[in-house]
Amino acid sequence: MHQVAELVELEAARLPAGPVVIENVLPQIDCGKFAVKRVVGDTVVVEADVFRDGHDAIAATLLYRETSATWRRTPMLYLDNNRWTASFEILRAGSYEFTIEAWPDPFATWQAQVAKKRAAGQPLALEAIEGRALVRTALDRAAPNERAAVEAALAGIDAQRDDESRVSVMLSGEIATLVARAPDLSAATRHAPPLRVEADRRAAQFAAWYELFPRSAGTVPGKHGTFADVERRLPGVRALGFDVLYLPPIHPIGHAFRKGPNNALEAKPGDVGSPWAIGNERGGHTAIDPALGTFEDFAHLVAAARANSLEIALDYALQCSPDHPWVKEHPEWYSFRPDGSIKYAENPPKKYQDIVNFNWEGPHRRALWEALRDVVLFWIERGVHTFRVDNPHTKPFAFWEWMIAEVRARHSETIFLAEAFTRPKVMQQLAKLGFTQSYTYFTWRTTKAELTEYSEELSGPVLSEFYRPNFWPNTPDILSPVLQTGGRPAFLSRLVLAATLSSLYGIYSGYELCENAALPEREEYLDSEKYEIRVRDWDAPGNIKPQIAQINRIRRENAALQDWRNVTFYRADDEQVIFYGKQTEESVLLVAVNLDPFAARDPVLWVPTGDFKIADDEPYELEELLGETRHVWRGSPHRWRLDPQLNPAAIFRLNLRKTT
Repeated sequence: MHQVAELVELEAARLPAGPVVIENVLPQIDCGKFAVKRVVGDTVVVEADVFRDGHDAIAATLLYRETSATWRRTPMLYLDNNRWTASFEILRAGSYEFTIEAWPDPFATWQAQVAKKRAAGQPLALEAIEGRALVRTALDRAAPNERAAVEAALAGIDAQRDDESRVSVMLSGEIATLVARAPDLSAATRHAPPLRVEADRRAAQFAAWYELFPRSAGTVPGKHGTFADVERRLPGVRALGFDVLYLPPIHPIGHAFRKGPNNALEAKPGDVGSPWAIGNERGGHTAIDPALGTFEDFAHLVAAARANSLEIALDYALQCSPDHPWVKEHPEWYSFRPDGSIKYAENPPKKYQDIVNFNWEGPHRRALWEALRDVVLFWIERGVHTFRVDNPHTKPFAFWEWMIAEVRARHSETIFLAEAFTRPKVMQQLAKLGFTQSYTYFTWRTTKAELTEYSEELSGPVLSEFYRPNFWPNTPDILSPVLQTGGRPAFLSRLVLAATLSSLYGIYSGYELCENAALPEREEYLDSEKYEIRVRDWDAPGNIKPQIAQINRIRRENAALQDWRNVTFYRADDEQVIFYGKQTEESVLLVAVNLDPFAARDPVLWVPTGDFKIADDEPYELEELLGETRHVWRGSPHRWRLDPQLNPAAIFRLNLRKTT
């Protein structure tokens, strides 16, 4: 008997919760393992296949909440082919979750069947009794504030003199609504586990970044710059239209194995070294290089940046100089070689003698992980809410998932940009684990086919749910071949591509001066300020500052450029010209870019008039925003000259108002 009871219990456990099936729920990532990403103000549109056996009616509702809050419900609407939908709005940054609940709907089934019988002229006496009984059971389930309305509905049914009239009352939408608000959930199915949404502030989706080295912010060659020097540059950076000012590591720099200019293995007296070799006797990740200033100076810089509508972002580099205080205080956090020497970083054949890495999987990893989390919390307390994370792909996935969740649970406004140039699956996994934004392969996508394919991949229905691409034409580590050889036209065309294909983009300082001197046969800057101080003339002839400011202004003024998921590529009859568009309810932008920095092109651009229901003979108006000219065109094909020396790109704003 005991075995029989166990078998019955086991079989009962296998029974479904109810007859309704819920599947193919969107949005979700990896069967709900990770959260999809949204920003404040977004509407999360949820869809699912919801159905049951037979022909009886069902009802479905979307449940959603900020994590740990009370569930809220909104009815789902039937689309087609068993597909249902509902939505909810993101009101503030933080973590959300949602699920779907569905159940048999006897009253809706009754209404559908009785309507058919009534149309066929069949008797309705029993149906009237059944319908009233269903309304009566709703009274038992009704919320206290709904009971009076249900009682009134029952009285209205009973007041009718014949079955036909009683049925007519019960077929009304008013009674259906009352009964629907008191559903019988005893046979309900709920999708489990709940799916998650991670919501960020808007800067996570739309921002322009500018990177500079504080030590190069001065005006005297060879003299170390300070936070005060950076502060003097703020109005100029903001005038260019940037939102985020990103600073490489500002911490004390190690002495051991300090690098000289151009990554020389031996530094001379006075050489400043690489700021990524973090830590010396003056402190580590929570200290400031005294040459830059004090904590008071830094606080003043953060406040001044805010006054200039700029946000300070800091580098979060999880590595140390051999001189870092932690090396002596916590040797258990590091790896050592058989001869007792500390193991420095390598990426064979490259060697980074001035850097040592952590032993991430050692027995003391918990203390290490907590200390590294506390570094982020330390700088958040000092007004920094955005971090560019150096080489996250070389650290454990588990650490990032834990650390980002820990920080965002306390400070949901925090933004993490993953500087990972590695295999696609690794980059994508970091985004799934919680990184807010991600570097991309844009730097190396130069042809029309490459740019089209890559942009469509990033904006597609899979990656766009979790991977926010931040396009950088250059970085301190990367000077791509197209910039080395293409001169000023290449800098302009790559700027337009980065700023319009993605809603997130950034440039490393010197880009506005079209700096392109490289080490021989390398994608690296000659005399890189990673290893030395570089003082520049920011108004040097040939600069593209006006164009940068203009493009950033166009981005701010046109909502279509504030998303990366809405790009569509159009026909241009030239393989060296790429033509694409973006639109929202507020604006329609069309962008054409000459990818050849050496020759003018006269492509035929095929405006998607059919997409906008513009007849072939109907005039329409476009404003070319870079040249500030207006045009009235008819039909789809139009020739437009793109001269790399004069106008390597064109940005058209389409006026959909009727033109006469």
